[in-house]
Amino acid sequence: MARHSILVVLIVTLFFTGDAEAYLDPSTGSMIISAIIGIFASIALALKTYWYKLKALFTGKSAKAAVEDDPASD
Repeated sequence: MARHSILVVLIVTLFFTGDAEAYLDPSTGSMIISAIIGIFASIALALKTYWYKLKALFTGKSAKAAVEDDPASD
């Protein structure tokens, strides 16, 4: 019962909101773009790190050796 009332309140809040009348200055757009690029760069670095650890697990080498042996890491 409580879930249904929370869902109803959420739906009513989302569909019957007023105008925000907020101002976003020009630098806000570049800040958002920089944040998005930073998020993608962080995800790429994390994937690369875990890829080498996973590769080392299956090849039996240490993660450092897997990175040094990879021609793409140069």
